Amino acid sequence: MAYQLSEINERIRADAPAFLAECDAHYHKRVMAAADKIMERMTQSPIVLLSGPSGSGKTTTALKIEEELERRGINTHTVSLDNYFKTRDPKTAPRTPEGDFDLESPLCLDMELLDETFTLLSRGEAVIIPHFDFSRQMRDTSRGRGLKLEKNEIAIFEGIHALGPGISGPHPEATRLYISARSNVMEDGVVKFKGTWMRLTRRAVRDYNFRGNDVVETLAMWANVRRGEKLYISPYKNTAHVIVDSSLPYEVSVMKNYALPLLKAVPEENQRRAELLDLIAAFDAFEPIDPALVPKNSLLREFIGGGSYKYK
Repeated sequence: MAYQLSEINERIRADAPAFLAECDAHYHKRVMAAADKIMERMTQSPIVLLSGPSGSGKTTTALKIEEELERRGINTHTVSLDNYFKTRDPKTAPRTPEGDFDLESPLCLDMELLDETFTLLSRGEAVIIPHFDFSRQMRDTSRGRGLKLEKNEIAIFEGIHALGPGISGPHPEATRLYISARSNVMEDGVVKFKGTWMRLTRRAVRDYNFRGNDVVETLAMWANVRRGEKLYISPYKNTAHVIVDSSLPYEVSVMKNYALPLLKAVPEENQRRAELLDLIAAFDAFEPIDPALVPKNSLLREFIGGGSYKYK
């Protein structure tokens, strides 16, 4: 699917709030379709595996699906696969070709514990969901939480590697979802804004707002993030029962308020400067939208802040 730049700008000029509401309504239909599939397959497994590349909005999408299932009477628990990271051991941790720690590798995750967790939950037995302390790069067992699925309950495990063979392979009965910002913005048959640019923009703004990373740091990680996507994430998207496009037609017009100052501040000697100049220029074609118009429950709030969802 592709969006048309001229239509986006016309809708913004005519009635921006109505345009945002319509876009969010279309996205909610995608969420409802995912909830439909989960309910259809509940008798096969109470486990849902939700994957997607960085900046795809996995966390908000999982919470929105949880919200929709709860509305239908299905008690739902959302669990981040980040909690299943292994305590980092410099001797055994996976490395990039450059010799750095490869945080995108599925080998960072405790596959055996995940396998055990899914098996026990499917039997109706209790498990302890671990907690990973990123500040110390180690698992904190004292902060784990108990979980047991009763009848009419499900657990959504969301993370970039959820559909990888090490996680989904031993449990083909689980319902599988893939989330990504997949749509380009076009004009006269020419791509004006790439879906991958949307994800990079989301990540850059989120990292700056919530993770203390400037854009230079995000860009330094981006090459390995993209490498990890091609190796460990994208090859398994077609195994999903449902693929959800998380792009929003209005998001470039909102994100230019946040992203342009950050991108323009990147030093000229940065090795990704040429691509950044293309990205900066691309924003100029979009009518701006006041971020105050973005609903509190919009997926975009995961990246710009001020939303109604609580992220653990």
